[in-house]
Amino acid sequence: GRDKATNDTLALAKGLIGTNNIDTNSRLCMSSAVAGYKQSLGADAPPCSYEDLNHAECVFITGSNMAWAHPVLFRRLEDARAARPSMRIVVVDPRRTETAEFADLHLAIQPGTDVALCHGMLHAIIWDDLIDRDFIARHTEGFEALKALVRDMTPQHAASLCGIKVEDLLQAARWFAESKATLSLYCQGLNQSTSGTAKNTALINLHLATAQIGRPGAGPFSLTGQPNAMGGREVGGMANLLSAHRDLSNPEHRREVAELWGVNEVPATPGKTAVEMFEAAARGEIQVLWIACTNPAQSMPDQTLVRAALERCPFVIVQDAFAHTETTAYADVLLPASTWGEKEGTVTNSERRISRVRSAVAPPGEARHDWRIAVDIGRAVQRRLAPKRPELLAYEDVEAVWNEHRESTRGRDLDITGLSYTILDTLGPQQWPMPEGQAAGRARLYEDSRFATPTGRARFITKPYAAPADARNPAFPFALTTTRLRDQWHGMSRSGAVARLYAHEEVPVLRLHPIDMQRRSLEPGALVSVSSRRGRLVVPVKADERVGRSQADMAMHWGSHFLGGRGDDDAKGGSSRSGINALTTSAFCPDSKQPELKHCAVSVKPAMLPWRLMVARWFDDEAEASAVRQQLQALMQRFDHASCVPVAATARAEGESPADQDRVRQGLRFEAASAQAFEQALLDQLIAIAEPAGASMPARYDDLRGHRARRLWIQGAGPEATLRALCVAGPEGEGAWLMDLWRNRAAVAPYGRELLSPQAARPRGLVIEADPQICNCFDIKQGRIVKALKTLQGDAGQRLRSLQSQLQCGTQCGSCLPTLRRLVQDTAPEVLLAAEAGV
Repeated sequence: GRDKATNDTLALAKGLIGTNNIDTNSRLCMSSAVAGYKQSLGADAPPCSYEDLNHAECVFITGSNMAWAHPVLFRRLEDARAARPSMRIVVVDPRRTETAEFADLHLAIQPGTDVALCHGMLHAIIWDDLIDRDFIARHTEGFEALKALVRDMTPQHAASLCGIKVEDLLQAARWFAESKATLSLYCQGLNQSTSGTAKNTALINLHLATAQIGRPGAGPFSLTGQPNAMGGREVGGMANLLSAHRDLSNPEHRREVAELWGVNEVPATPGKTAVEMFEAAARGEIQVLWIACTNPAQSMPDQTLVRAALERCPFVIVQDAFAHTETTAYADVLLPASTWGEKEGTVTNSERRISRVRSAVAPPGEARHDWRIAVDIGRAVQRRLAPKRPELLAYEDVEAVWNEHRESTRGRDLDITGLSYTILDTLGPQQWPMPEGQAAGRARLYEDSRFATPTGRARFITKPYAAPADARNPAFPFALTTTRLRDQWHGMSRSGAVARLYAHEEVPVLRLHPIDMQRRSLEPGALVSVSSRRGRLVVPVKADERVGRSQADMAMHWGSHFLGGRGDDDAKGGSSRSGINALTTSAFCPDSKQPELKHCAVSVKPAMLPWRLMVARWFDDEAEASAVRQQLQALMQRFDHASCVPVAATARAEGESPADQDRVRQGLRFEAASAQAFEQALLDQLIAIAEPAGASMPARYDDLRGHRARRLWIQGAGPEATLRALCVAGPEGEGAWLMDLWRNRAAVAPYGRELLSPQAARPRGLVIEADPQICNCFDIKQGRIVKALKTLQGDAGQRLRSLQSQLQCGTQCGSCLPTLRRLVQDTAPEVLLAAEAGV
């Protein structure tokens, strides 16, 4: 597990080398939640458990599209609501997400106004005397100062700032306060903000004012955004922390850890956090960067600065399980590491539950476990820096690392001295704290209303509302939110290699409200230039009514391996090579130092790129597909815009044998655009890449004067012939229909000479209707689901169960269940339709 590897690395960095410049994934993920818990409740300890979903009467979801981001937990919420239909669900999100569609009340606030919303709700709760005065008097401090702050944040003023109806704000406040048990669920919408800690504490203030904490179904419950982010913090994997939630600023804590490691001291100066580290490297102040299990050349904000830092740093070590991430391109040394299914250790989830991880297969080749890499390098360093201390880093296996960490927790808030590998192996995952002599972990914290502060009282935190750092103005009128794709994971270094995972969203797009597109005369699919104060991207645009007016939405996953182009001098030195985070800001919360990845101000304008190019190819060998993909990615910066994505094979074409279908496993789709016509040498290079191995001569058209070129490689013969591969270059719109022909593996015979005619418009006979992928687990598209639903009878629940039984969709990961429920509601049975028609 990553926490064990982090423990070794901390001992190496903070104990042996003597630097606190070490930060983990929590900095981009959970550090605002950490700071909020510590400020309000005294410790980085989520007080709730998943079982609280079964007891909650009101669930307040904010800053999270958990239907996509936490689908398993969302299934549990759906089951809890089905068992208790009286449960009220409030969702706070600028977009109408799948989660928002499930809610009784959706508060579509303006991006970044969460603190104003919470303060407005608290004002209403105080005004209507819905606070718990006894709880406040006995178990909290600082309420009067907070009451004075929110006095001016009337519900009317808050609703105006948030862009919602005051009636909706008041309704949310009443449900929150009057419920017998209110549970909050929140994630990156609150955390990744320059007001991240203030947003977290403003929400916790609501819980404290109404005593919605420390009992079944009630409490503020932060949802971890990355696997084992909590485990990394437990061992002190942040620039200001030490093992077992110790603070670096505390001399006694430093002494305890120094004794544990057997070193003279732990340095007192806090280290640089992630953003600060790259800023320092860009200034030349850091000489060595060791990057393990993360991909900052995709995930960090302000990619122009990050890549400048990586280029300037004299020595970059990258430790990763994947050799071709955006960051490995900058590595001086690449250390192959084992990945999840190959390692052993422990991980900790959102509810403080520790699980054992066991290896399913051995690491391939020279790959080593992360903890072993840290120990091996650490011992080599020890022989140079402390040759008389061979006991340093004397770990022989993962259990030895675990035992040291376990001992470090003795007497701390997360005490796990009663836990062992034997217990985890025999009894299964356990929650902390679980001190020695205790038979089980604690499911719920603060049940005695005594908090982890020096006084034992929870603190009301008084912080005013502040707008996002990157302000909108006439030059940058849109608020861009970076969101998640349903089926992809973070930077896609792993999931991005699976072609079928693109079926739900095939290419990078920017989403705008249809009215905003209409006002700017933008057609769906048109290329737009998206600029921030840091950089520029060119990307297709898509209309989406779920996105708010003057807002924009784009998935956080699209890095420079999938979306890019040549640099742009007009964007103040920014580059369009570096994916979505070319746009985002590195401004961070002053308390948590977590950057504001969820908001930046952008402009959106038509991209004047009249010359277009398409390359597409099906493969029957995954290794060949990977090699060709790397070739195409290397050429992306030769264009003003380029995208390169894998494509899953479509359903078997008519007349094609199952054996043929099995051989065609995935494809690649490369699209590019430029302001100038393409150079012939570049076209020749792309044609060579597009040509399938062993293919016969392609159908060919060239117009050197008109800068047009076509190559079509046909598979099969007669009416069963389809496009195996293509390369098309020319003016915008020319031959674009050929990509649809290839993508759907449609028969080419009906189109004859039109295949090579540059003047040919989209053939009238070529009607390929969009059929969105709904269930990736079982490869089920919307058309098939709708067809089945028309034959199914009963109420909505019965029809959904019958659909799942018939097609299996929604029975595996469950991510598609919200969409399935909507389709059930929208698709009437044919018997009912016939009855309504009087038949």
